[in-house]
Amino acid sequence: MRVATQVGWLSKAGFLLLALLMAGSCTTEKIVTVEREPFNPPPDAASGLLGYFQVTSKQTTCGNCHAGHQGTWVASRHARAYSTLAGQNATGNQTCVGCHTVNANGNDLTGSAGFMVKADSAYRDVQCESCHGPGLTHVTGVLSGQVSRPLAKMSMTGDGNCGECHSGAHHPFADEWRNSGHANVRTSPASNTASGCANCHDGRQALVAWGKQTNFKEKAQSDAYQPTTCVVCHDPHGSNNPSSLRWPITTPDPDRNLCMKCHNRRNEPTSTQSSPHAPQGSVLLGTAGYKPVGFTYAENRILGSHSSEANPKLCAGCHVTRLEVRDKISNQFLFQATGHLMRPIPCLDANGQPTADKNCAYNSTARSWKSCTAAGCHGSAAVAASVFNTVRLRMKTLVDVLWIDSNGNGSMQAAPTDAGYLPTVRQMRPTEWSSTDNRISPAEGAEFNARMCGEYGQSTADNSKGIHNPFLCEALLIATIAEVRATYGLAAPPQAVLDIMNGPVGGPFASSMRVTNE
Repeated sequence: MRVATQVGWLSKAGFLLLALLMAGSCTTEKIVTVEREPFNPPPDAASGLLGYFQVTSKQTTCGNCHAGHQGTWVASRHARAYSTLAGQNATGNQTCVGCHTVNANGNDLTGSAGFMVKADSAYRDVQCESCHGPGLTHVTGVLSGQVSRPLAKMSMTGDGNCGECHSGAHHPFADEWRNSGHANVRTSPASNTASGCANCHDGRQALVAWGKQTNFKEKAQSDAYQPTTCVVCHDPHGSNNPSSLRWPITTPDPDRNLCMKCHNRRNEPTSTQSSPHAPQGSVLLGTAGYKPVGFTYAENRILGSHSSEANPKLCAGCHVTRLEVRDKISNQFLFQATGHLMRPIPCLDANGQPTADKNCAYNSTARSWKSCTAAGCHGSAAVAASVFNTVRLRMKTLVDVLWIDSNGNGSMQAAPTDAGYLPTVRQMRPTEWSSTDNRISPAEGAEFNARMCGEYGQSTADNSKGIHNPFLCEALLIATIAEVRATYGLAAPPQAVLDIMNGPVGGPFASSMRVTNE
């Protein structure tokens, strides 16, 4: 960085003005130009943390070269982290300060460093080095032609990651994430190298597929997939989306919606596959499923309230819901759930805290129904629970006509092992399930819809029991039952099923479960 000086440092504009003034005078004073290092001596020299180059403009030292990241970061909440402490008179609280300044939190440094050693304004806010670690060796190495790369971690194991700050009673993002499906690695890389599975099942490859920055410490590791960690969904450098999300969550465009980038896979059967695979986005939007011949349904009814203007955040509107819990007697704050379990109606412990349990009762006390009541869609937890259980029962009643998985193994087997229309067809005409006939039979399509809207527990199916879009699922199942019965000459279903098939889609709760344009 070249600057001019006479006494002290002057800007380039100051230098030009000085030159003009001197040109009109008789001075013989010599002007000397010197090279200004692009970094300041670190306030905490032992740590090598540089911090801000210019505090008032929030120009980080790293940003002197990495201008793109500087431009997005400065608009992020990380760049305002210290001011939030000042606003709460908490700048003297060392526990709080540790996550609102540059120090050893979030990187590979150990012990005290940065602001915790030298409370200099250069170390305020959560800057680049909070994740990447000390930058002094990097900048001096660049200047000498020996580049070292202080890469950040994407992993949530061990120290030096987002969880060192984004955890605890007030913001347990990492604590909840570790109990969510995003923390699980479901597939081995050996069997999915070329299949495309890694694009969603490996956090690193997801970023590659999205065209995002992927230069983390774990980039070169090939022995195991990385889970979907914080940095897969959130850009630490900042973004134009709320909470620094890499993609928007409000758009119904499945190619741009963050959640649907992965939760929108096999959403209709193929000639070789009659099982859905992560079709949630399409179910929500009303485009998923096998459509029987002659299937028609008004689009404004297929779009259930979960994908209408009543729920602008779509998937995240239900699956990421904050919940503050206070002591029932003293009203003292206990904790704030952040919704990063990713469960729309999570089970609660005795204190009212969401847990990793998935098997509690679907009633108004065992679970939190805030995602259903917060936007005013359902008047109370009791109402929401009642609607949920009604939808679930109607879906089960319809699906059981098609397939009862009697032995609970998740596999479609011929009668009498399994029961229902489809096991009967499989017994009579097993060739209806063929991976080589290049067609989708009514039986194969019916199995797809049953799996998508039923309760078979497949981790890759929609798995919402029809709740993502009750109207789409119910309409598909009714049409599917009619087609299978007619195609294969099967007996009429029970009266309870006929009542649903001949009544209004949605049944008694139709008015509380949809928003239409009619």
